[in-house]
Amino acid sequence: MTVALSEHVRERTASGRRLEFMLKDLRTRRVPVRWSNLFGVVALASIVVLLVTGVILMFAYAPSSDPIVYSGSYAPLHGVEVSKAFDSVLRLTVELPGGLLLRQLHHWAALLLPAAIIMQLLVNFFTGAFRRPRRGSWVLLFLIFIMSMAAGWSGYALPDDMLSGSGLRIVHGIVLGIPVVGTWIATLLFGGEFPGRIVENLYVVHVIVPVALVGLLAVRGWLSLRHKSPQFAGPGRSQRTIVGVPMLPNAAIRAGGFMVLVTGVLVFIAANVTISPTVAPSDPGNASAGSQPDWYTGFLDGALRLVPPGWELELLGRTWTFAVLAPLTVIGVYMVLIAVYPFIEGWITRDRSEHHLLDRPRNTPTRTAVGVAGMTFYAVLWATASADVTAMLFSLTLESIIHAMQIALLVGPVVAFGLTREICLALQKRDHEVALHGFETGRIVRLPGGEYVEMHTAVNSDEQWRLAGGSRPASVPARPNEAGRLSVIERARGRLASFFFEDRIVPHAESSTEPVLDQPSATSAGTRSIL
Repeated sequence: MTVALSEHVRERTASGRRLEFMLKDLRTRRVPVRWSNLFGVVALASIVVLLVTGVILMFAYAPSSDPIVYSGSYAPLHGVEVSKAFDSVLRLTVELPGGLLLRQLHHWAALLLPAAIIMQLLVNFFTGAFRRPRRGSWVLLFLIFIMSMAAGWSGYALPDDMLSGSGLRIVHGIVLGIPVVGTWIATLLFGGEFPGRIVENLYVVHVIVPVALVGLLAVRGWLSLRHKSPQFAGPGRSQRTIVGVPMLPNAAIRAGGFMVLVTGVLVFIAANVTISPTVAPSDPGNASAGSQPDWYTGFLDGALRLVPPGWELELLGRTWTFAVLAPLTVIGVYMVLIAVYPFIEGWITRDRSEHHLLDRPRNTPTRTAVGVAGMTFYAVLWATASADVTAMLFSLTLESIIHAMQIALLVGPVVAFGLTREICLALQKRDHEVALHGFETGRIVRLPGGEYVEMHTAVNSDEQWRLAGGSRPASVPARPNEAGRLSVIERARGRLASFFFEDRIVPHAESSTEPVLDQPSATSAGTRSIL
């Protein structure tokens, strides 16, 4: 009877026929098998763990900063005035069976989620997966990263312990340092003088942001299904043909199994590694010694520490503190550039075609160099957040570390850009030689004419596709407008396009539909001109 009813629903109703069509499409749709796809599964597993543990923790948490006298089972705090939020967290930790495990699991998943999303962003960037038609997916992934940081930061403050109080005091000072509107924003955020009603306000944020995150994730999933999965060049692969495993059931089972594995690892870590234990209530007059922010917000803290002292001026009857304005401006520009980079590259290259084949990072040296420079910039800011701990561990002065990081912030990205471009070019030259002559065998053979040559082994078809496959768009020079004039913006775009594509090596087999395979033969050991 159940089978008959199911068949009736699938065949006679519009929703049933639509569902049957979707299932059939998913069974026939192919998904490329790549290790980098696992970062998305890790992020999804982290979100599931966060949602499940977060819903459970909601029933035990009291989002209130109203003071009460603690009378729980933790003897060192008997008779101490604490907030209701801290009291509920401490009772959850030491009295509720499994409560500490839930808190630790929630916290570890919150730390893993931004890492998985960052890896996805890096993979998409270096392989060119952000190009048409996936520019919207890139922006959504960036917004998911922002939402994960916002959710983590708001949850960081909810225990109302000494560590969260220290972090909130820093945030309060930063907000107050914003000219003109700083006092108003601080009052709105904290609900009055510090600490105000910050727990109640952040609790609302901590509940709303995950809902927005899930919505963004759903939209991105829909776009991924619509545009299908990109893949690297290879035999049988093209802009229209995908080589891989069926989405249902193969890819779904693999993803589900890996999600279970990630969840198990998170549970194991949460059960054995304690992070951020709640031992003392927040106190506006005290701060935790050696406190550090969660790793994903470290670059924000590092930006504040790198500003030289005394960067202030008096203007319009107000004090403009660049110790706050400069980091906020730099970080804001940095984040905006990440979000809009696909549109910037598309404008520079004038590339309006759809791309379903991924690039090898070495084949786009300028884009790869830009990515490595951005990573270096982020790494310097992130490392600066622990400058005080580094100074203590290595017996160095804090000032010397800050000065070194200031130099590294200015010089490091430039050096990283130049080195990365040269490395990519060298790798392209090597790939070109291998595609032409094959792999060196080390065997030296004497020919009948007395000439000595080295034997080479030809690469197989898969390797030939990997070396010579993929698209190589050409540079589009600056073009005059309808009036026959070159605008300043178009002239700048032409120069950027020339710089973006310069020193590019065209692969040996690019002009053919199939890569040309060298047969095992003796070839000259000399290097051919390839530029």
